[in-house]
Amino acid sequence: MSDRDLSISSVSLEPDTLLVESVVDELQALEPLVLSLLVLATVAVVVGSWWVVRWFRRPPGVRIQRLLGNYDEIAVLMHPNPDPDAMSCAMGIARIAEAVDTEATLQYAGEIRHQENRAFRTVLDLELESIESSSQLAADAVVLVDHNTPRGFAGSQTVEPIAVVDHHPGNGAGTEFTDVRTDYGAASTILVEYLDELGATMAAEGGNGFEISEELATGLLYGIQSDTNQLTNGCSRAEFDACASLFSGIDEDLLDRIANPQVSDDVLRVKATAITEKRVEGPFAVCDVGELSNTDAIPQAADELMHLEGVTAVVVYGQNDNTIHLSGRSRDDRVHMGETLRHAISDIPMANAGGHARMGGGQVSVDHMNGIGPSDGISKPEFEERLFSAMAGER
Repeated sequence: MSDRDLSISSVSLEPDTLLVESVVDELQALEPLVLSLLVLATVAVVVGSWWVVRWFRRPPGVRIQRLLGNYDEIAVLMHPNPDPDAMSCAMGIARIAEAVDTEATLQYAGEIRHQENRAFRTVLDLELESIESSSQLAADAVVLVDHNTPRGFAGSQTVEPIAVVDHHPGNGAGTEFTDVRTDYGAASTILVEYLDELGATMAAEGGNGFEISEELATGLLYGIQSDTNQLTNGCSRAEFDACASLFSGIDEDLLDRIANPQVSDDVLRVKATAITEKRVEGPFAVCDVGELSNTDAIPQAADELMHLEGVTAVVVYGQNDNTIHLSGRSRDDRVHMGETLRHAISDIPMANAGGHARMGGGQVSVDHMNGIGPSDGISKPEFEERLFSAMAGER
């Protein structure tokens, strides 16, 4: 290197050297306490960022178990009139809570009247508590399963759940944990994945540590089957994978007793009414089954009508306690049943409806249907025309 090159290098390095020396001088001029605080703040930011990244990379099952471990007791709240999917989800959350010494109380609003639901509760010997108001919740920390917005009891609008585990559309969320998978056919599938992420093994296989009892495995399997019509409606791959992982741990006798309960006379009457008094227009069927005491018979009647040759979508409705209850089923790719029912009742005050593509439900106040309040009201024949129009995509 020539003398000229060395001279240029010295000149080019001089500003950098001066900058470094200036920074060093400034740092040395700082009070030791201030310098220590700067170092601690930097470390805190780095550690905090690392912790946040680790937290969100943890599987959901691990995260919800850690959350439950922060509480001495929780209330696991099912939707009103819980079905096997809701009850098995509650069982799964309770098992995860038990593993971290958190006491879980399973609660619901409404009634358990459907014979399948009653059999599920009885056969699996579930301890469930019915509530009528928010003051009866077993704990301040509430976990919602199989629905994402508290409803069906006084003060429900004031409840802020810490966690939500669901597969239904909706805007509800937990304050600390939310897992809503609308592409899944059953919420029970989500719980199966949680248990797998936590390393749970089947008690029937002689597993060690965190075990899934035969009752829980059977309940989760039936919860998936019941919400997907025996794995034929609204399934994702996750449902099949979950059932496969549960199979070795189930009790076949328990499963058979749940799946084949006795049917009440009321249910048979409603089914017979739906079959004999249905109104069919093209591929769609609608039936008013009249006044009834057991509203769980309505979706069962809708299931029966779906067996009719040539019928691809049905709506069955009936009246109980001044409320019209609707249940719809569809195997027609043109008919999203949840949206169909929502459109059909959209301009009736105090009415609500929704659901999935293959099944939906709703409620309409008889008084508002008759014209109380701001609406003019509609007759039942007009209401049925709305249902047919909605299924045909004309409304």
